[in-house]
Amino acid sequence: MSMTDIGWFDAVVSDTAPLARAIKQFTLRVRQGVYPHFTSGSHLLVRIADGFGGGVNAYSLLDAHGGGATVRIAVRHGPQSRAGSAWMHTLQPGDAIRISAPSNLFALDPRARRHVFIAGGIGITPFMAHLQALREQDATCHLHYAFRSAADAAFCAGLGARGNVSLYDAARGQRVDLRQLLAALDDADHLYVCGPRRMIDEIEAAGGRLRAERRLHVEQFAQPAPAPGAAFTVRLVRSGCELVVAEDESILDAIERRSPVQVQSLCREGYCGTCETRLLSGSAEHRDQYLSEEERRAQDRIMLCVSRAACATLELDL
Repeated sequence: MSMTDIGWFDAVVSDTAPLARAIKQFTLRVRQGVYPHFTSGSHLLVRIADGFGGGVNAYSLLDAHGGGATVRIAVRHGPQSRAGSAWMHTLQPGDAIRISAPSNLFALDPRARRHVFIAGGIGITPFMAHLQALREQDATCHLHYAFRSAADAAFCAGLGARGNVSLYDAARGQRVDLRQLLAALDDADHLYVCGPRRMIDEIEAAGGRLRAERRLHVEQFAQPAPAPGAAFTVRLVRSGCELVVAEDESILDAIERRSPVQVQSLCREGYCGTCETRLLSGSAEHRDQYLSEEERRAQDRIMLCVSRAACATLELDL
């Protein structure tokens, strides 16, 4: 599904509430009808005001279901936040906002006997919906939630009394032992991770078997900095253009800088699907959060904003 296929809704901010230092909860109400049904782990896109950079930001839905007039999201604003988060924190009840239909890239896997969650900081947001959904199913899960301090942790107070939740307050010297946690997983357990890039990298490095068995599920809206690598060539077949993508730029950047071809894009971080392009030949190194594992293996499409070549030359349907 491309970005043009996603439905958009005019909505209004009906309520805001502080959850922690620099974190606000927003209740959004669609102006007409109801918001579509969704499952836990879903997110929506918010169109950002032009004065704050435009484009879109993605935010996890805090609820396990849709079908009502309102939805809730939580937004952290910090020194390293994207400009869209700064704009969100200026919004007040009554302000207009445009939101997308829901999409789920972080769904619960029905094969799991037990769901094990690891959240870091604002990465707690998708797990609030998952916890609700699993309570309704009377399913087994355990949440490990690591944060800088209690003042910085959304939902910390409400989660602390639950038996299936372990809290790790760095200000009190508490750390989650990721390798020990991974070693304790049973063969039918599934692991879900959302949080800082460094935490995700550590788990992915240590969880090779989980990933191979498709039992490791990662949610990330902020992409890592491009890894060093060799430059490669891209041929735009329909346009007759050929250009070199340097090691420190994306395919999308190279096309915009050195060709007349226009490519639609929004998020530029690999999660919205706007810049999806047919891959005619070559092998892609997929770095997006949009394609499924099966779609990645097919090697017939690529997200130009983040993905790169795993070969010398890519041919694109542009």
